[in-house]
Amino acid sequence: MAPQRNTGAGAEAELPEYAGHYRLESCLGSGGMGVVHLARSTSGMKLAVKVVHAEFARDPEFRGRFRQEVAAARRVSGAFTAPVVDADPEAERPWMATLFIPGPTLSEQVKRKGPMAPEQLRRLMAGLAEALRDIHRVGVVHRDLKPSNVLLAEDGPKVIDFGISRPKDSELRTETGKLIGTPPFMAPEQFRRPREVGPAADIFALGSVMVHAATGRGPFDSDSPYVVAYQVVHDEPDLGGVPEGLAPLVRRCLAKEPADRPTPDELMRELRSVAASYDTQAFIPAQRRSEDGPAPAVPGRAAPTGRASGLRSVRRLLRRRAVLGAGALGLALTGALASAALSGVSGLSGLLGGDGHAPEKEGAPALTAASGSWTARPAVGGSGMPQCASGAGKLFCARPGVVFALSASDGGLLWRRSVDTRSASGPPVVSGGVVQPYTDGGSRLAGLDPATGKDVWRRRLPAGTTVRYAGSTALLTGADGTVTGVDGATGATRWRRAVPGQGVPSLVTFPGAAEKTAYATRTSADGASTQVSAVDTRTGRVRWDVRLRGWLKPFAARGDGSVFFLAVDSGYGAKEVVRYTPGSGAARRVALPAVLDGAHATVRGDVVYVLATGGSLDAVDMASGKRLWHLETSVSRSSLPVARGERVYFTASDGRLLAVDARRGRLVGQTPVRLGAGSARVMSTPPAPVPLGDRVCATAPDGTVFAVDGRSPGTW
Repeated sequence: MAPQRNTGAGAEAELPEYAGHYRLESCLGSGGMGVVHLARSTSGMKLAVKVVHAEFARDPEFRGRFRQEVAAARRVSGAFTAPVVDADPEAERPWMATLFIPGPTLSEQVKRKGPMAPEQLRRLMAGLAEALRDIHRVGVVHRDLKPSNVLLAEDGPKVIDFGISRPKDSELRTETGKLIGTPPFMAPEQFRRPREVGPAADIFALGSVMVHAATGRGPFDSDSPYVVAYQVVHDEPDLGGVPEGLAPLVRRCLAKEPADRPTPDELMRELRSVAASYDTQAFIPAQRRSEDGPAPAVPGRAAPTGRASGLRSVRRLLRRRAVLGAGALGLALTGALASAALSGVSGLSGLLGGDGHAPEKEGAPALTAASGSWTARPAVGGSGMPQCASGAGKLFCARPGVVFALSASDGGLLWRRSVDTRSASGPPVVSGGVVQPYTDGGSRLAGLDPATGKDVWRRRLPAGTTVRYAGSTALLTGADGTVTGVDGATGATRWRRAVPGQGVPSLVTFPGAAEKTAYATRTSADGASTQVSAVDTRTGRVRWDVRLRGWLKPFAARGDGSVFFLAVDSGYGAKEVVRYTPGSGAARRVALPAVLDGAHATVRGDVVYVLATGGSLDAVDMASGKRLWHLETSVSRSSLPVARGERVYFTASDGRLLAVDARRGRLVGQTPVRLGAGSARVMSTPPAPVPLGDRVCATAPDGTVFAVDGRSPGTW
């Protein structure tokens, strides 16, 4: 066979005949690192073979990058990628062979057929979430998820091209100062701190990909990559045209701060809640007719094969949904209980199990009691770490699909009932003497009797409404920026106002003495200043308004009106602690010894405790302006810290509860790891622990809620 000639742009004029034992038949396309060929094995199996460009094969840097790509592709090779069949990164022209499945890229599909329908978008998002789950599970970050790297196979999307991916335990082969990626689909941290990019960057890219699939454009669009970069870092995404049911979830993916984005498992749980609205047609909406021209062959694609194949796809979808539903339940259920639980998981029930539905109730679960400690697994439905809050002498908790109440003394189950799975974005709140499940992304607001779990009142929510709670008031922020104050006891409207100068305000509230005030912040485009508005939650009127220097994120408030902020840099790293006192107008600033990424903070007295990604914990005295102590806890992902008495408590994503001596900065206790069967279901920010009298209550990924004796953390 003579060397092949290729007329495609950007490819070599002459192509090799073989790569290893694989005969190269035609050129499929050319990229930055190499040419992809359609090839066949000796047995006739079709493969996609990537061969490094001749000029780069002599460059040690590119050879190293290709070795990294092969290693990453092998690690993630599976159901959601194009499986690696063979590779030789040490050949004169390094190459890698993957299974070939014909079909369009997402980019081609949108270009030829236009934006996807809502049901196709939901399947696409679920498939990409599953793919990222598997990619991240083996420790790889893709870093270049975009429409041209998503292949639409009959059984779901495949993610390809790991050319700039990075195993988290490997060297990052990136030149100093050089951006690696595709700007419209890069996360803010890829522009700011490219050497510290983690899995959350892929979630941001997923959000951008979904906007492209829904609209044919990205959430940040410009002819200039520099303008796009600025928009990604500073501007809000344009979600016009994204279906109403998916827009809130896409917006969460596009959060500026990595810690605020959902994990792949959280995405899948959210998407399962609307699975009932999926239709059962094949993933590719229609087989191409001859007038469309031949489908361009790209590695990892799958084309539809007719009605019989479509029916098989329907059956696969149905079987898959059944398995997901059973997995979400986590138990082998039978009879009417199984039917009721499965219908709740699939989203067939209403927000609270349907009008007139009596809450489930059963006896206390198996407990482990020692020195006032207990452990309970009370949630039949849902998955992930329960999120809990205390009130009325009880512990109220939620997981996707269920809300329940426990006795604080022994963990006994008091009541439990089904809820819309989209309502588990936070712990239930006791407002106005009734329990309100957190409802961001849900369609209804409701108040439950804390003693029985039965409805006290209900209220429908307009699409796009966000909810925050402050004392006896629920604050509903609409898509137009109007804030409505709702009486937590009755569900009746108290007031309705806009917050001047805040656009669509993102309200923050804090418990305790400061719960009658909500705070809205708006940072200038250059990040140089932040406008802070204090809103009276009883009337909706602005109590005070001030513009402060820096990019400020509020984290606490005190009864005297003082508000505490973390001042962050362009990479969202905390660099200062700021206390603003509205009475005097004074702003006290204390610089942190180092910039802390992903920082959470709490305050007790004059001491602020700052907990950062990686587990570093600092105590900063606002009175003296000095750091009192520093502790490395080695916790990669943690909850917000909670200061109570002489302890600082926080939860790790593996289910551990940790206690630190607040005066000396020493770790004084931690509970065992509680991962359970759902060890891959890691929340981006685990729920915070709940001090309750002498006990500290916390939750874990295995679904347990537990309490330990806060007086003796050394015995945990």
